[in-house]
Amino acid sequence: MHRLTLLFALLLAPLAHAAPPNVVLFYVDDMGYADLGCYGAKGYTTPNIDRLASEGVRFTDFYVAQAVCSASRAALLTGCYSNRVGILGALGPNSKIGIDADETTLAEVCKSRGYATAAYGKWHLGCQTKFLPTHHGFAEYCGIPYSNDMWPFHPDYVDLPPDSEKRKRGYPDLPLFEGDRIANPQITGADQAQFTTTFAERAVDFIRRHKGGPFFVYIAHPMPHVPLFVSDKFAGKTERGLFGDVVSEIDWSVGLVVDTLEDLGLTDNTLVIFTSDNGPWISYGDHAGSAGPLREAKGTSWDGGVRVPCVMRWPGHVPAGREIHEPAMTIDILPTIAGLIGADLPDPASHPIDGLDIWPVITRGAPSPHEALYIYWNRHLQAVRSGRWSLHFPHPYRTLNGRPGGTGGRPVPYEQAKTGLVLYDLDADVGQLHDVAAEHPEVVARLEALADKARADLGDSATETEGAGVREPGRVD
Repeated sequence: MHRLTLLFALLLAPLAHAAPPNVVLFYVDDMGYADLGCYGAKGYTTPNIDRLASEGVRFTDFYVAQAVCSASRAALLTGCYSNRVGILGALGPNSKIGIDADETTLAEVCKSRGYATAAYGKWHLGCQTKFLPTHHGFAEYCGIPYSNDMWPFHPDYVDLPPDSEKRKRGYPDLPLFEGDRIANPQITGADQAQFTTTFAERAVDFIRRHKGGPFFVYIAHPMPHVPLFVSDKFAGKTERGLFGDVVSEIDWSVGLVVDTLEDLGLTDNTLVIFTSDNGPWISYGDHAGSAGPLREAKGTSWDGGVRVPCVMRWPGHVPAGREIHEPAMTIDILPTIAGLIGADLPDPASHPIDGLDIWPVITRGAPSPHEALYIYWNRHLQAVRSGRWSLHFPHPYRTLNGRPGGTGGRPVPYEQAKTGLVLYDLDADVGQLHDVAAEHPEVVARLEALADKARADLGDSATETEGAGVREPGRVD
């Protein structure tokens, strides 16, 4: 009887995911490694996100592909290093490039399996019509096409009277899109103060309309990217000031969505993911978050720039209360979800992706399937993460060099610094302070060999390598 029971269990195991999960993906802007309560935040609380961590898994070594907006989002939504798909930096309002039509997005993966899809918040993968979300797998979209500081008033807004006509040269008005139509051509500060609430409420409405499932909703809050704005219901509520108020409202938005899932009886069939696009913009000081023990921040390839908070919850499937110390990256989300819902990935021969299915890492504590993760800044391969090791190649980087950031929404200038070839043991030195390259030449040699393979595939400006696997972004004339 015992053998028969075991046989039935083995036969039924592949059916465990027969009902594909709904997927809710929060992707916030410029939230640092230490900006959530479950990662050590101070001066405010994040009970709703902390609850996701306690009822699911919390990653300690989760990375983005590059520590800047568009590149990071391209990697998340295509499962590719941003260098492979040709999206680098932060695309501005006048950019003539964007995500190419031949790239397969996470929304398109879900749509291939009958999912209803929607995106709310910041897009930043091209502002021309052909690049907008509704042309890349999302049936619904409401949001801004690029960062909330790409408007005529930043950073002067904090000092301007409400009726000021002062504008930053070269920047058009920031629009709000509904689908691929401009619904509000001139976003104001008062509008920005409603962003977090508006996008959360739109997501809730979408979930209620599609409660029969399956659905995928992408909530890309523009906050806590500067300039910071918060609704009246959270203004002045935290010891941390405006930044804490903003994060508290983001946490409230997560609670609003999670409560809706519970009200509709969808909790046990919904995978919820919360993570950030890069580390904090520390030159803004009290308007910026914290990378905690990690080195540097946004705009650098040190862990403070590319290592971000990430929690995932799916009751009954994702084990509760587990910490995951294996390295993983946003490029892994697409193939992992594809595996869960039984969707095909792009043809690896003609259109390879870089992410890997990390479901065994999440559920069974399996080791990372990646031999290494590659950290670029623009077209320069600057670091390799492999297991406990972090190897940095010679490169310049910006730093405050221990100085405090700005106050009240105005930044202080960075200094420029350089690093040589250095190796860090992150198990013993999470702050990347002590070079151990001389003690471990075999590790350096192994990671350099892996880096050479990455350069041949993805390119590297430092070695003037083009990269055989790089694809062109979409373009407009």
